[in-house]
This record gives sequence, C-alpha cells and structure tokens, in this order.
Amino acid sequence: MVGKENIVKPTIGSGNLHQDSNDNGVSIVNFATSKNLVKNTMFPHRNIHKYTWTSPDGKTHNQIDHILIDRRWNSSILDLRSFRVVDCDTDHYLMVTKVRERLAVSKQQHRSLMEKDLISGS
Repeated sequence: MVGKENIVKPTIGSGNLHQDSNDNGVSIVNFATSKNLVKNTMFPHRNIHKYTWTSPDGKTHNQIDHILIDRRWNSSILDLRSFRVVDCDTDHYLMVTKVRERLAVSKQQHRSLMEKDLISGS
C-alpha cells in the first residue's frame, strides 16, 4: 500500500487511499523514482472508485494495484479509476485508464507530401 506521506507525493501524488505506506509501497515508490515513472492519482474520485482489491470476507478494501507511466507522458492520462461491476472471477477490480494520444508528422514527411502535390499539380 502506498500512503500519503510528503516524501512520496512527487512520484505518487496525493490521491491515495491509505495514509501510511507499507514495505511494498516503499518498494514501488523506489522503483518508480529510479525509472522516472509516476503514478497518476490526481483525479478526484470517491474512495469506492480507488479500491482495487477486496478481501475474501468482503470487509477489507485496499488500493494495491497501480498504473505507472513515464513522467514525460503523464499529461496524456485523462482519467484513472477502478470499476467494480466487471465480473472477471477475481478479487481484483478492473482498472481503466483514459489516454490521449497525440501523433506528430515529421517535417520530412510534410515536405515530401508538399513536393508530391507540386509535382502532380494539385
């Protein structure tokens, strides 16, 4: 579990479900920091949409599944939440991320397209 400690906020954000990190939470923060990854938790969702796992007794809920992305692509994430209604025969919930994709045309391709138009007389 990753908590809301000030030391993890630059990498993980402040929208976590738990207050304190355990050993696995510290490990994922260290891994993300070493690889220049971030966990996107800036989206304001109710806690019920942050749960990613429920214990077999149905009483304990945790946020133990995470999506990490390279820091330079962080602005491409539009939304991130879990969905409880999908039945996948598991105790984990489905996590859905909305991503904006931007495609760029290189200047060489743009020039060659313009040259073709000039040659064809368009």
